[in-house]
Amino acid sequence: MSRLSKALALAASIRLGEVLVLQGAPLIGIAFSIGPITAPKLVTSLIFAGASFLLVAHIFTLNDWADFARGVHHSNGAMSQLESRNITPPLLLLFSLLLLLASLSLFLLLSACCSLLAAGIAALGIFYSHPSLNLKSIPIVSSLLHFVGGLLHFLLGYALFSAINERGLVIASFFALTFTAGHLNQEVRDFDVDQQTGARTNAVAFGKRINFITGLILFTISYVYLFFIAWSGVMPRLLAILPVVLCPIHFALSVRTLNDGLTSNSIRRFQTQYRVIYSLIGLAMLAALLCR
Repeated sequence: MSRLSKALALAASIRLGEVLVLQGAPLIGIAFSIGPITAPKLVTSLIFAGASFLLVAHIFTLNDWADFARGVHHSNGAMSQLESRNITPPLLLLFSLLLLLASLSLFLLLSACCSLLAAGIAALGIFYSHPSLNLKSIPIVSSLLHFVGGLLHFLLGYALFSAINERGLVIASFFALTFTAGHLNQEVRDFDVDQQTGARTNAVAFGKRINFITGLILFTISYVYLFFIAWSGVMPRLLAILPVVLCPIHFALSVRTLNDGLTSNSIRRFQTQYRVIYSLIGLAMLAALLCR
């Protein structure tokens, strides 16, 4: 197999959709800290976007490497493609580490604070995924890692143009709550494979229904939290209307998913639906900041 074919197969292993979804929090973090927009700030933001993309791509490929090395494929078609092209786990690991190196190199060009936050996010990914640590198979701990990761992802963008302060931490907590809730749903989606392979996730330990309802409670808390931080003026007050309108929709979609039996397909559909909801929230935040 040619080097080009291997390179293309490795590039195809990046879960593009998942990586792009996780760019929302840091980019919104930039929006809350950027202040007056200038050409140099836009250039800096573009470099940041590339570094952030590479960082999250590293996290996902590292996680896939850990599963790939153990013969666990979940439903990731890219991993099957790697096998068909004779891409080995060591080569996937090397690719993941190169992504991390490229990411940290770009962050070093931006600021020491961003570099430290990015290194922290990478460390969480190693603790979560590496087979010798495997914290993703320790119930509750895996969720705490996602909560801290959600905080750091927002602060990574916020720290680009502002010192980390109380306002940044308050807003970051909203993203940490949603990140943690979303991960609980993902564990319900992957329940069957995790159970078969002996991975002791929250869903395996406590059951799919309890895990899903816990995720719903966290999502609801995030909506209530968003209302209060908007109403208190931490972010544009007009945003307080969003949870009032969107929380009942989210709740109704959750009930429908419960009634559908929490199958893998129903969870996938639900993930798409609530990601649309939170995309609308993100776009509304950006619009409110631009209109200030």
